[in-house]
Amino acid sequence: MGEANNPNQLVYGLDIGTRSIVGTVGYKRGDKFVVVAQCNKEHETRAMLDGQIHDIGKVSETIKEVTKRLEEQIGGTLHRACIAAAGRVLRTMQVHSELDLEEEKEINEEDIYTLHSIAIEDAYKEFLSKQDDADMKFYCVGSSVVRYYLNDFAISNLENHKAKKIGVDMIATFLPNDVVDGLYKAVEMSDLDVANLTLEPIAAIQLAIPERFRLLNIALVDVGAGTSDISITKDGSIIAFGMIPTAGDTLTEKIANHCMIDFNGAEIIKRKADTEANIEYEDIMGTKLTIKREEVIELLKENVDEMATLAADKIKELNGDKSVGAVFVVGGGGIVPGYTDALADKLGLARERVALRGKEVMNDIVFENTELKVDSLLVTPIGICLNFYEECNNFIFVDFNGTKVKLYNNNNLTVMEAAMQADFPSNGFFPKSGTELDFTVNGKARMVRGGMGEPAIIHVNGNAANLHSPIKENDIITVKESTAGEAASATIGSLSEYKSIIKVIVNDKNVELPKFAAVNGELKSEYYEIQSGDIIEILDYYTVEQIETFMDITTSFGSVCLVNNKPADAETKVYENFSVTWDVTDGSEQDISYDSLPEDDGTYVKQEKADTDAAAANEEAENGTDADAVNGDADAKISKEDDEETEHTQPIECKLFVNNNAIVLRGKSKYVFVDIFDYIDFDLSKPQGNVVTKVNGRDAEYMEQVHEGDIIEVYWEKKE
Repeated sequence: MGEANNPNQLVYGLDIGTRSIVGTVGYKRGDKFVVVAQCNKEHETRAMLDGQIHDIGKVSETIKEVTKRLEEQIGGTLHRACIAAAGRVLRTMQVHSELDLEEEKEINEEDIYTLHSIAIEDAYKEFLSKQDDADMKFYCVGSSVVRYYLNDFAISNLENHKAKKIGVDMIATFLPNDVVDGLYKAVEMSDLDVANLTLEPIAAIQLAIPERFRLLNIALVDVGAGTSDISITKDGSIIAFGMIPTAGDTLTEKIANHCMIDFNGAEIIKRKADTEANIEYEDIMGTKLTIKREEVIELLKENVDEMATLAADKIKELNGDKSVGAVFVVGGGGIVPGYTDALADKLGLARERVALRGKEVMNDIVFENTELKVDSLLVTPIGICLNFYEECNNFIFVDFNGTKVKLYNNNNLTVMEAAMQADFPSNGFFPKSGTELDFTVNGKARMVRGGMGEPAIIHVNGNAANLHSPIKENDIITVKESTAGEAASATIGSLSEYKSIIKVIVNDKNVELPKFAAVNGELKSEYYEIQSGDIIEILDYYTVEQIETFMDITTSFGSVCLVNNKPADAETKVYENFSVTWDVTDGSEQDISYDSLPEDDGTYVKQEKADTDAAAANEEAENGTDADAVNGDADAKISKEDDEETEHTQPIECKLFVNNNAIVLRGKSKYVFVDIFDYIDFDLSKPQGNVVTKVNGRDAEYMEQVHEGDIIEVYWEKKE
């Protein structure tokens, strides 16, 4: 088979039906189509049901047999075939599309073809947006122009008119992938290539309703064995397609059950009932019987009525919920007696307005084989051939990353379409950013983006390409998926807040302290790697203990710290511009002055008692008492106190009860409350509320002295 514009080429049309396969070979001569060969062969088994191929191998064998017989008739070899699909799961979309031209020009065939391609693509996109079953793939297998627009005005034909903008209303039809794949596979296994694919209702209407009749509101019903395909014309165009999954096989099955014979025997009875009064048959028991034509008609009446009802309802649905002006019926299933009358009654039409179409629609068809019976069975096979000249709807195959991919050929295919059909992820073409890092800083959400990866590397037939590079039959496309960049990372030290400082005054000197960071309640250094979900607080204060640690300060025993001239403990918070004062030492023992302390805790009593005794001695001298004696007594008292003081500064053990547990403090001559934290498991660096400290049932201060037998409580009190 040559190109579609070759008037002398042979076109091979295959009508792969539920009951039989009809092959037609012919060519176009002027306005006529010449049929040079035709062959009809029924399936030996029920390899097809409801227009769907169930046994690809069996269907392929039947196609081979039909092709062989046709090749014998024409004396040549057939390589390509045009096929049609039944609208078993047909979906229809109607769209309006436009093409803006750069300047006003005379419209040619190329412009119209481009407009058609745009409309089909628009229909496909709209179809996908409304498709509920994302796992089921659909192909556009046919399209029909409803009307054209020339500079926004409706017109029947665009060619040779001048325009700046052209438009079209188009119906596009879609079928599931499994239906299309089954047809293609059966043809390929028969050693044929698919030249064109269309829908059976589109093929049938080519012959049954010529363009001059399409101004009228007419329905065409192609009643096959498994499905009844419907199309509607109006105002010069095909305006709708539809399908009902009921046809001639339901009638055959009814006869088979009634007469107790096999399916093929029942099919013979159904056909003979159209012309013969008495039909002889043999049931499964081997008994020879006869059934009258009237009995067959009565037997099938209920099923015929149901078929007519379904067809009438679908016609009204497709025609805007109203009946049409007339109905043409084609296909073997429509021959059954009573069907056309029942359909007319359901549509409210005169019975003469619903009729079988056969020989009367084939005035432009020339049959070289004059013995061939011309009837409605030939309408669809010849229509398939004629559709080849109207619109070449074909699929092509390309290799995408080692997988064979089938694409609807709109002559404008690109790498993107192949990738979509191959289920290649759309984000696989574009650079991906690495995993981002999400955390909070001082209660505010923060995000650090990951690094950017590399884009996809695309080749078509080994040459560098891009998403929009055109592709054709058998192209080899390779796409190396884009990569993701490095995951985002950040440290505490990289945060802008962390780089700020706190300025405080320590012993009359200005000191700059870097801010601390608490991560999920724990203090972390500037080198900590932030994790997603971290809650980070940049603290705007230091504790006294943290200042000591940071400045490497060693405080002398018993020293008291003042913050803003008020007594403070290790946990006292020091904010910006606060002053901190304490006596410090290099580690060696030295005297400490307590003149500035606001109060004495009673530990250091030596100087106080010496002053008191000296005052007493002076008082006695004034009263005539022996000063030496007084002084002697004073010296004795001081000596005794010295002994007690020496004894009192020796390390002692102090047994306490903390949170109902006994502990023993060791290594010091006296102990203050804060010393207990060296002996209990209580982490002040992980605040869990307000810390409560009690000694013998009363509130305690960190620096107050504790004694043997004291009962101490320390615990966290949750913040309200």
